[in-house]
Amino acid sequence: MNYSRFLSVVSAAREQNLLRLTSSVAQKNPSIIMISGGLPSPNYFPFKTASFTIEDGTTLEIGEALMKRALQYSDTQGIPELLSWLKDLQRTLHNPPTAKYSPDQGQMEICVTIGSQDALSKVFDMLVNPGDNVLSEDPSYSGALSALKPLGCNIIKVPSDKHGIIPKALEEILSRWRPEDAKKLNNNLPKFLYTIPNGSNPAGTSLTTERKEKIYQLARCYDFLIIEDDPYYFLQFEKTKAPTFLSMDVDGRVIRCDTFSKIISAGLRLGFLTGPKPLTDRIILHMQISTMHPSTFAQILVLELLRKWGKKGLLEHTDRLAEFYRTQRDAMLAAADKWLKGLADWYVPTAGLFLWIKIKGISDTCQMIMENALERGVSLVPGRSFSTDGSAPSSYVRASYSFASPDQMDQAFQALAEVIKEVV
Repeated sequence: MNYSRFLSVVSAAREQNLLRLTSSVAQKNPSIIMISGGLPSPNYFPFKTASFTIEDGTTLEIGEALMKRALQYSDTQGIPELLSWLKDLQRTLHNPPTAKYSPDQGQMEICVTIGSQDALSKVFDMLVNPGDNVLSEDPSYSGALSALKPLGCNIIKVPSDKHGIIPKALEEILSRWRPEDAKKLNNNLPKFLYTIPNGSNPAGTSLTTERKEKIYQLARCYDFLIIEDDPYYFLQFEKTKAPTFLSMDVDGRVIRCDTFSKIISAGLRLGFLTGPKPLTDRIILHMQISTMHPSTFAQILVLELLRKWGKKGLLEHTDRLAEFYRTQRDAMLAAADKWLKGLADWYVPTAGLFLWIKIKGISDTCQMIMENALERGVSLVPGRSFSTDGSAPSSYVRASYSFASPDQMDQAFQALAEVIKEVV
């Protein structure tokens, strides 16, 4: 693939930071005398050791030597041991065809990020010039839209239903161009499609395997990238996980964002990006002059946990999480059936944390949610927050079953029902 045609002017102009490069090389070779980087002396870090109790009652110990490393600067891409663990995990879960490719063919590469939002922001910066066309499922994650809009691109919304993006609708949008135009410079074809394929935020929908295959073939035909933002991959309620775009990627056109926020800790701010090496390398160049690297301490802590668990232990942990959120979902659905039947419609989520509710008889829920519902002590998100046009009316609201107790969900939907009856 010709990856250069996807790069923004800003990303194409980025160059290697020699200070980061020389420090990284020196840190990896203990025989080198380090007088290049401005690393602070670890002997004066105030924290010496740490002990963490994990869910099974056992402990993780970070001794003095490991603590010195955890509190020091580290490689921009991520600490090598964690990168190796994550590459092995991606091969096990997704078996990406690109794992066996050469770098120039789009070989699978990974970098650790400060959560998925950090990865998305840098991906968009890498790809988008003002005036570019990009595709996004509708409705779409508000954080992605907030990152995209200031870049001056044209966000083309792709309709979705209870099974996610509708391939026929995507094909109709793409018919504005000719597939052969993809070989021309300045063709103005969409550069990428952004999607949350499992338990989408906000709609809670999941793409079927058949739809993913059709979407990937359209991506090949019209030569656009797929940004697979998949924070809820492990929170699918069916035991068999759906195949990912990464697992289908024979071209090296998928950029996948994963996160530890939903399965280990949101506050540690750790995620990881998987994509073709020529593009992942551009992300790393951006990180060199922005965040420098994700928290070394957070990486060490997660690595020690993953080593203790192994892949089997991680999957057992995420299975327990998925079961908990499935129970939470069922509690919210029960509350919705009890209080909102006849007042609203909704789909049953098959993954993730959200219920997308269409209120009957109301063209826009913004005032109702931001004023009336809050006055009754209920916090929801109005649907317009997830539209490419933030001012467009929406009859939807987003509710999350991740945090509230079943009793709180019941109380919240009782109050919401009362508000709807007052407003309609």
